[in-house]
Amino acid sequence: MLPTRSVSCAVAALALVPGASSAQDLPPRIDARPGAGSVMEAIVDSVSATRIEADIRRLAGFGTRNTMSDTLSETRGIGAARRWIKAEFDSISAACGGCLEVYYQSSIVTGARRMPDSTNVVNVIAIQRGSADPNRYVIMSGDIDSRASDGSDPVTDAPGANDNASGMAGAIEAARVLTRYEFPASIVYAGLSGEEQGLFGGQKMAAEAKEADWRIEAVLNNDMIGNTQGQNGVTDNTVARVFSEGIRADETERMSRIRRFTGGEVDSPSRNLARYVDLMADLYVPNLDVMLVYRLDRFGRGGHHRPFNDVGFPAVRIMEANEDYRRQHQDIRVEDGVEYGDLVEEVEFDFAAKLTALNAVTLAALAWAPPPPSGVQIRGAVRPSTTLSWEAIDPTIAPDLAGYRVYWRLTDQPQWHWREYTRLTEHTLYNVVIDNYIFGVASVSQTGFESPVVFPGPVGAFAPVPPPAPADSSES
Repeated sequence: MLPTRSVSCAVAALALVPGASSAQDLPPRIDARPGAGSVMEAIVDSVSATRIEADIRRLAGFGTRNTMSDTLSETRGIGAARRWIKAEFDSISAACGGCLEVYYQSSIVTGARRMPDSTNVVNVIAIQRGSADPNRYVIMSGDIDSRASDGSDPVTDAPGANDNASGMAGAIEAARVLTRYEFPASIVYAGLSGEEQGLFGGQKMAAEAKEADWRIEAVLNNDMIGNTQGQNGVTDNTVARVFSEGIRADETERMSRIRRFTGGEVDSPSRNLARYVDLMADLYVPNLDVMLVYRLDRFGRGGHHRPFNDVGFPAVRIMEANEDYRRQHQDIRVEDGVEYGDLVEEVEFDFAAKLTALNAVTLAALAWAPPPPSGVQIRGAVRPSTTLSWEAIDPTIAPDLAGYRVYWRLTDQPQWHWREYTRLTEHTLYNVVIDNYIFGVASVSQTGFESPVVFPGPVGAFAPVPPPAPADSSES
């Protein structure tokens, strides 16, 4: 039976971390603990392809969800679509005793290339507030809007079944599943608008989050999660792609100089978040392999993770591995016997459910884990051993903090391979030479949930780069 909305119900039966802090006494990962795997498996099993199909059909049934389409009709256009999305989140909140804060977030956009008239771009936000660390956020987003061949056309039918009713339906379904539990950190389910005209909804949300000092640990942007048949002839329902930027967008000149000598080109917070998603697929989602794509996004394309990257937050794009470009940004038509258009009939609902499950277990693991360590530093030049240090995590925001894991891997390897455990905030890896490896630190809870790994220095920090201090204008 699925646990109720209580941390104690979800995890109290799990064993505690052993008392010693040597490499031999590593606490097992959450999947190795009695009962813990069943919690994560329950989350995966609770995701319903049937509900996702119904939501995709409902969203596609609004005819068009172009950002500039009708906002007054109850049956057609983006206004009806966003009201329906908000009503779904409100209904989910009612079922969990008001556990979601649901609201609209809007901004007027004027003079955009694909949006020539002033337009009110409206997001729908649902926050599941954390119990111990409510200002730490993990976010799953989908896009509300759709488009026809002409992105500025608000009238032509544009059902947008895969792009991106699939991602939006996934965010709604994740909310249905995860609101049965409580988490130390906050989870946000977001429907963003204006994506097809210039990522305006994401820009608005990222700006407001930064202004409000949200500590965003992860943004999982889901944009097209329902197609398995590629235009290149490949059909595969076992692979998803995760795109992540390498060099962080807010890198300063000083950080660039540090990175040149210490590395970190493939260890931005977004890149280590992508590795985390990959690990969750390996541990919990049957018959799904994550293809880590070391690139911000596809060539010449964009997604709503980018505005968060732009201001320094870790964010990745989760999507299908095989695209049919005849189903994207196309008027519905048949030419030379070839069908064009983003229709419901082309969506693989079981695959959309599988990627939704990947999001759900990733959000749950992140929100149950302590926050990533901050202030991670490394030293070991001209020495046979390597020492890492970091700031202690405040126990009031991570009441089940057990300790930390120090990770390392060869520089040409994509995933972390070796690790040691400590309860302290400094750890030396004896006879592990700093020059030969990439290093990082993760925090771990008593119940075995881990944070993403943090690469040392400002290059890998899971926080935006602070603004430069103002120059001292006082006279001496």
